[in-house]
Amino acid sequence: MIPQDQHFINMVLYIIEVMGTFAFAISGIRHAASKQYDWFGGFVCGFAVAIGGGTVRDVMLGITPFWMTTPMYMTCSFAALFFTIVFSKYLKKLDNAWFVFDTFGLALFTIAGIQKTIDCGHPFWVAIAMGCITGSAGGVIRDVLLNKEPVIFHKEIYALASVAGGFVYWGMTMLGINFALTAFVVFVLVCAIRFLAVRYHISLPIIKLKE
Repeated sequence: MIPQDQHFINMVLYIIEVMGTFAFAISGIRHAASKQYDWFGGFVCGFAVAIGGGTVRDVMLGITPFWMTTPMYMTCSFAALFFTIVFSKYLKKLDNAWFVFDTFGLALFTIAGIQKTIDCGHPFWVAIAMGCITGSAGGVIRDVLLNKEPVIFHKEIYALASVAGGFVYWGMTMLGINFALTAFVVFVLVCAIRFLAVRYHISLPIIKLKE
């Protein structure tokens, strides 16, 4: 029998993954719209972004990809497409809407990736890496599908926000802080780092080869 605490963690993780799927799907669909993709192309792009990082994580962990266990995640992507179409006029006015949804997806999937890796019995350094992959890989897949340079490699801090959240997650876990509060703090931290990095154009130094 699964301990009550584990039931709670599983429930919260499910909610986080559903919310992350919806947020990332909207981000992908908005990017597809900027390239004038049709509805089907938008759905494919949104779905690929939403499940990409989690699929890579689950394959590496040797478990069934999360979206194959329930139709909920595909339904979330359809809902994101419907939401984007219906409210397109309002989203168009919000030029940064895609960025907000993308940041939420990054933070939510970072948490889900870390906790799922821990539940599989892996050490925390692996969990931090998997959290980063879960949060970032979907964006890389999105940019490849849209024939763009992946944001993770040349724009403001992105993946490092996920890594920072992972270390805070580890520290709070070591202190015995409950999962719900840990998840909330990590979510706020990852979002804050990403928002501040974009607001103040904070990025890592570019690699320059001396001639």
